[in-house]
Amino acid sequence: MQAALTAFLMVSGAIFCFVAALGMLRLPDTIIRMHAATKAGALGSGLIFLALAVFYQDLSTTLKALAAVFFLLLTAPVAAHLIGRAAYCTRVRLSPRTWIDELSHTCRWCELQPSCDPPESPDPVPPKQAATAIPEKPSETRR
Repeated sequence: MQAALTAFLMVSGAIFCFVAALGMLRLPDTIIRMHAATKAGALGSGLIFLALAVFYQDLSTTLKALAAVFFLLLTAPVAAHLIGRAAYCTRVRLSPRTWIDELSHTCRWCELQPSCDPPESPDPVPPKQAATAIPEKPSETRR
């Protein structure tokens, strides 16, 4: 039973790692590739660590494997966000199929290069003004 569970976890982890590697090769741009690298890669590595814990059935090995899975799942989304944001802010080319650009107001392109024009923002109000807008006071207050 232990060998079958270990084999299942190892094969499942290997399949997810293979899908992550395939996604890194086949997906069109960095922003989309980071999803394959972090989601499928973290799940595949986590399953392999769990297979390690099941195979050895030692408390110290199991705790180390569970700690590795925990930290992997904790840090992979943060790393993906930072990689994607850095890629976007350094103007890595997006896929032609990417048509929603919700990050256009977050990077300081024109502060770094005064001769450039910022990308068009879909919002009529710039985000800094929208975030700092003071709500209007009610005209009358009840006593």
